[in-house]
Amino acid sequence: MSRKSKCPPPFLSKTYDLLEEEREGEASVGKKIVSWNMEGNGFVVWCPAEFSELMLPKYFKHNNFSSFIRQLNTYGFKKTASKRWEFQHEKFRRGCRHLLAEMRRKKCQPSVFPSYLRPNSAHHHPPNTHQDNKSIAAAASSEVLLMELKEENKKLRRERVDLELQIAHFKTMQIKLLECLSHHTPTPTLHCLPLISINNLT
Repeated sequence: MSRKSKCPPPFLSKTYDLLEEEREGEASVGKKIVSWNMEGNGFVVWCPAEFSELMLPKYFKHNNFSSFIRQLNTYGFKKTASKRWEFQHEKFRRGCRHLLAEMRRKKCQPSVFPSYLRPNSAHHHPPNTHQDNKSIAAAASSEVLLMELKEENKKLRRERVDLELQIAHFKTMQIKLLECLSHHTPTPTLHCLPLISINNLT
């Protein structure tokens, strides 16, 4: 059997089909839950909670977002954005379904995702997927909020530096203006003062 005739792994096919079907239905749905990115070389999960509750059971028969991400990790996907759940793989591209057959599962690859998405080896009982999804969504929101606060902090620092530079500039202008006025304003001297007769003093 040639390499081109090999069937892609079911997980990759389902993920690709999910994105294609959602793309076709975007016109009738105002809110995006998951979609290809603008370049078509990756995809974005816009709403992790709704993705877990609506998309995963439909295509993968479960609603565990962390499990979905671990599957992405095993096939070499990378999380490429800090403020959103965007994933990319060089052979996972819009309009290039034939490349899926070339993607291979990694063996014993350390996770590149945040620690709160990794499986807890100390617990062997089945996870509470509903609580897990809520925790992941909350963690995602916290991550976005933290990044926004950091950006706002940087912005305020830049504005403070700009204001300090402006204040220094105005002080320099003030000093130069005072020097200029001192050169052009005559200073009263003794010979310019009116003479007072000694007789007037007696």
